[in-house]
Amino acid sequence: MAALLGALAPDLSLYLMAGVSLYILDVPARIVFREYYYSDAWQQVFAIDNSFVLWGILLVVALWRKGPALIAFAGAGLMHLALDFPLHNHDARQHFWPLTDWVFISPVSYWDSDHYGRVVGPLEIAICLVLCVMLWLRFRDWGTRTVVAGAAGLQMAPVVIWGMMF
Repeated sequence: MAALLGALAPDLSLYLMAGVSLYILDVPARIVFREYYYSDAWQQVFAIDNSFVLWGILLVVALWRKGPALIAFAGAGLMHLALDFPLHNHDARQHFWPLTDWVFISPVSYWDSDHYGRVVGPLEIAICLVLCVMLWLRFRDWGTRTVVAGAAGLQMAPVVIWGMMF
């Protein structure tokens, strides 16, 4: 569970800020994802929760304290960042904040069709779903299987949401 939460944590702020903007404040999706997303305020939040530096410090502390749950949480957060880093073009994050505000603009995007998103996005989803099937087969208890099914659903949710919005 700690690893699952750590894997989700770097994007939690995006889900919360976009969710509040879209569903509570009733801001149109084009404003949220074309203006708010790129605002200095939102980018500062993303710099904090997508920082290799901060997640690395958390992992060092977890290893020093020998806390398995915190190690799993921090390790999963770092893995999320490592997989995110090469897959963002104009929407890239400041992954080395607070040391620098430099942003790696990848030639590849997991979603932007101008940067191979039509190939990378479905490939990413397919890999995640295959891994979910492997986890489903590995674990027999329905609590774990429910979490795995939820993770598979979350993997598919952006496809459905983006399709409805754009």
